Amino acid sequence: MEYEIVIGMEIHVELQTKSKIFCSCPTEFGQDENTHVCPICLGMPGVLPVLNEKVVEYATMAGLALNCEIAHFSKMDRKNYFYPDLPKAYQTSQFDLPICTGGLVEIEVDGVKKDIGITRIHIEEDAGKLLHESADGSLVDVNRCGVPLIEIVTEPDMRSAEEARVFAEKVRNILEYTGVSDCKMQEGSMRFDVNLSIMEKGAKEYGTRTEMKNLNSFRSLVRAVAYESKRQIIELKKGHRIIQETRKWDDTKGVSSSLRSKEEAHDYRYFPEPDLVPIVLDEAYIEAMKKALPELPEAKKTRYIEEYQLPEYDAGVLTASGVTARFFEETVALYNEPKQISNWLMVEVPPLLKELELSMEEIPLKPTQLAELLELVKDGTISGSIGKKVLSDVFKTGQNPKVIVEKEGLAQMSDTGELEGIIEEIVKNQPKSIEDIKAGNEKAYGFLTGQVMKATKGQANPQVANEIIRKVVAKYL
Repeated sequence: MEYEIVIGMEIHVELQTKSKIFCSCPTEFGQDENTHVCPICLGMPGVLPVLNEKVVEYATMAGLALNCEIAHFSKMDRKNYFYPDLPKAYQTSQFDLPICTGGLVEIEVDGVKKDIGITRIHIEEDAGKLLHESADGSLVDVNRCGVPLIEIVTEPDMRSAEEARVFAEKVRNILEYTGVSDCKMQEGSMRFDVNLSIMEKGAKEYGTRTEMKNLNSFRSLVRAVAYESKRQIIELKKGHRIIQETRKWDDTKGVSSSLRSKEEAHDYRYFPEPDLVPIVLDEAYIEAMKKALPELPEAKKTRYIEEYQLPEYDAGVLTASGVTARFFEETVALYNEPKQISNWLMVEVPPLLKELELSMEEIPLKPTQLAELLELVKDGTISGSIGKKVLSDVFKTGQNPKVIVEKEGLAQMSDTGELEGIIEEIVKNQPKSIEDIKAGNEKAYGFLTGQVMKATKGQANPQVANEIIRKVVAKYL
């Protein structure tokens, strides 16, 4: 019997506001535990929340970027549940009247395009964080309580781990472009909950779903989907029933385990938040938000292909990250060779970032430095291979390329007299290459060029060296 995986997602995204959703406490990440709190975000008796206007603005922009309808009237609700990381014992969220509904995101997997429906996007506050590493047992840090979130809920339209990954990456890229969130998964700014079920191929009814919560990387997302789908298929083949439950993903062990039975909406006892007025948006406000949207990834990709004459692949890679796209555009403004810049950003830069364990956001290279380096390669001051070494030195020292080239004596050797002496000696000591050339093997010239580059530590001007090699070899023919 063949089975089909059915996947829906809930993506929690922290909004990039300076203060929390209902109070003035800062949202800054990485501060000392339990220092960014006040009576409001802790839900002390008698306090009154005030909705942060920027949260509404960012939620609206996110909805527009994801092709949603923006509600003219929405409201906040209390979602009641009791966990150690939620001191109020309820979460202020949205239930039946969310701010955004009915969006979609187009993805492409293996050359096939597909629309993934977005059921809703709603505003809510984040809970705190449990810390299990302490010798004193589990501790709680409530700094995150009240940090503003949007929750993006999809239709169950994905059918593989790869589709889920591509969708999640595309949502991340779109939101990063809008500036509503930094989407730093390592800091918990973006987290995935996966609802997954298995059904027989061709069936019309979905199977019983499980939910895996708080996946914080694309790698974890793919591994969790692969594991859970396999686990459910094995259970079904054994004749067992799938239990609707919330499961915890252990990324170290690569397994999921049962956490608790899955709650339904009625379990949360939603009711309208009595301390907050409804959110009322007129058409003028929504139009203003539309105009405020920046150029999004798909539009930017199309422009790169048309304006910079880049291949579709290059344009896709460069526009997948707003940081990379900005770096590219700033470099092109200084050095108008888009394809050359694209090649270096796609091929030479990533290994150096990986070596130094840095992200593109932390790149120790400025557009001015890359433009300067490529000018040095273009005008023949240094070779391409030396350019790669200089790039590595820029990453490690922060010095400008011209300074490194001068300091290290890396300029190309173009003095024909000096090169001719070196080449004469190399050719004299390579009689086999001469015989190969006499036999019509042109590749032997390439071998000799390699020997020259080796002897000059890559500093010989290849074009000049090739001309001299042919001139010297001709004496032996």
